[in-house]
Amino acid sequence: MKKLSVVLTLVIAVMAMAVAPVFGQDRDYDAIDPAELEGQVVTFWHQHSGFREVQLNVLIAVFNDPDITGEELIAASGYAGTDADERERLQAIADAVRDYAREYNPFGIIVNPSNQGGYGDIFSKMTTELAAGGSELPSLVVAYQNQSATYQVVDGLIDMTPLVESPIWGLAEEDIADFFPGFWAQDIFPTFDNMRLAFPPNRSMEVMYYNIDWLAELAEAGAISFDGPPTTPEQFAEAACAAVENPFSGATGAESPLGYQLSMDASRFASWTFAFGGDIFDYDAVQYSLDSDAAVEAISFLRDLFDQGCAGEVFERFGDQANFGAGTTLFTVGSSSGLPFYGNAVDAGAGHAWSVAAIPHVTEQPVQNVYGASVSIPVTDPVQELATWLFLKFYTDPFVNAVWAESSNYFPVRISSAESMDSYFEANPAYATAFELLPFVRAEPPVPGYDPVRNEMASVMQAATTSSDPRPVAEILADLNEVANEQLEISSAGLDLIID
Repeated sequence: MKKLSVVLTLVIAVMAMAVAPVFGQDRDYDAIDPAELEGQVVTFWHQHSGFREVQLNVLIAVFNDPDITGEELIAASGYAGTDADERERLQAIADAVRDYAREYNPFGIIVNPSNQGGYGDIFSKMTTELAAGGSELPSLVVAYQNQSATYQVVDGLIDMTPLVESPIWGLAEEDIADFFPGFWAQDIFPTFDNMRLAFPPNRSMEVMYYNIDWLAELAEAGAISFDGPPTTPEQFAEAACAAVENPFSGATGAESPLGYQLSMDASRFASWTFAFGGDIFDYDAVQYSLDSDAAVEAISFLRDLFDQGCAGEVFERFGDQANFGAGTTLFTVGSSSGLPFYGNAVDAGAGHAWSVAAIPHVTEQPVQNVYGASVSIPVTDPVQELATWLFLKFYTDPFVNAVWAESSNYFPVRISSAESMDSYFEANPAYATAFELLPFVRAEPPVPGYDPVRNEMASVMQAATTSSDPRPVAEILADLNEVANEQLEISSAGLDLIID
C-alpha cells in the first residue's frame, strides 16, 4: 500500500514547475469596461454525458443567443434523436430561461462546452496542462474540492472572492444567503487563506435505496421487528439478514436474495463512518482519521454483514442497481443522482414500490455525505475570468438552477429554487424525500491529493469487509491512515514550497 500513485507523482512534477503565481497580477474586475466583454469566448470542460449533456447544451446555447430556437437550437444541443417528447423538453428548457439569458448576458459572451471524459480524465488533463505551463487551460472546469486544492498548489485557479463581493459584478447579500450554507461553505478553502476556489452549480448525496414492498413482507411475516425503512445499523442488519431467508415474492431476477450489495468506494467508506458518528479527517490536526473508532466500527459492521452472508460485493458496474430493480437486493447505498436510473431498473424489473432514506445511523440526527463537483475558474486573463463569472451567475440563478436541477436530477444549490419545483417534487417523491435530508449534510475533505487516497480507501474497504485481508479491522485501517497522511504530507510540502 505504500506506493506513490501516478497521479501524485504528476502532482509533484507540477509543483516543481516554475508556475507564475497569480497574486501579483492585476485582477481589478471592477475596472473592466463592459465593452471588453463583447464576444468573449469561455471554454467549459465538464463530465456530463447523454441527455443530461444535451440539456446543459440547451442552457448554454440560450445563454449565448437568447433568440435561438427550432432546429438551430436542436443542433446546438447536440441532440441526435427523434423522440418528440425529448425535443419538446429541450424547447421548453430554452423558453423557460430566455429572459434570464438576456439579463445576464447582454455582452454577447459565448460559452463553448466540451465533454472531456470523467472526473479522473479531467483531473489528469488539468494537471498535465498545468505542468506544461497552463497556456491551454479552459476558462471553466468541473472539479471536486480536493482537485481544486491540487490545482491551487501551483496557483492554477483564481480566488473568486473579489468577483462574489464586487459592487458591480458580484452577488447581493440576499443572494449569498439564498445558497444552502453547507454548499456555499464547501468551496471556501481554509488551507488557502479562505480563498473561494470553486462555485457550486449542483450537489447530490449518499442515500439508502430500499424496497418498500419487500420490507413490508418481512414485517408482516414477523421476520423483522420494525416498520418502514431502518434508521439504525441494528435494524439495517436485522432486515438485511432476514431478506436472505425470506426472498421477495415479486422478484424477477435469477440472483439469490441478498440484503445489501456494497460498492467499494471511498464515498461509501465516508458515509458509513459519518453514520457511526465519526469523520474521515481531523480538521483541527489537519490529518486523516481513517482509523478512528467510528471508522473501525463502521467497517467492522460491514464485515460482520459479509461474514453472515447478508451482504455482498458489486461485481459489475451498476449491478446493485439492476439487482435492486429485479427485487433480489433489498438495500443499496449510492448517489441521489442515480434516482432516475433506479426508477428505470425497477420499471424494467420487479415493478415494486421503492424509495430512499437516510443511511442508518447511531447519531441522533442523520449525517448525510453530500458531494458533487463544483466548477473552478483557471487563471487566464481578467476579462475572460469575468466573462466566465457572468455565466456562473446565470447558471446558478435560482430559477435557472431549478431548471438545471430538474434536467440533471441533481439538487439545486439555491434555497429559493425549490419554490419553482413543487410539481417536480410531486412527480418524484423519492427525490423530494432526499431533498428533505439536505439540512443534515457533511462533506469529504477538500484537501490536495485526496484522489489517490480515495483509491486506497476503496481497495482497503474491499479487503477489510470481505476478509480477504483477515487482520483486525483496526490494524488494516491504521495502515491505510498512515499511507493517506504520507500522501497528504507530500501534497502539503508542495504548498509550502510555493507559498514560501
